[in-house]
Amino acid sequence: MEAIALEQQILASIRTLPVQQQHEVLNFARFLHQKAANKPPRRSLKGLCADLKIQITAADIDEARQEMWGTFPREIV
Repeated sequence: MEAIALEQQILASIRTLPVQQQHEVLNFARFLHQKAANKPPRRSLKGLCADLKIQITAADIDEARQEMWGTFPREIV
């Protein structure tokens, strides 16, 4: 959907609402705008741990999985 057409649909829909509900829509739009503006950029887990200088190999991961799930029953009767 084209942005202008969407905007026109939103305006047409809002115009049919009572004034109090129009204020609610405005408050909600402001909330969404503020929420988007205050959202900090997400960092990857790899980036967060990069300064720790930890090297985890696939073998380390396999070993940890075996320790965690090694005694877990494969088939529940």
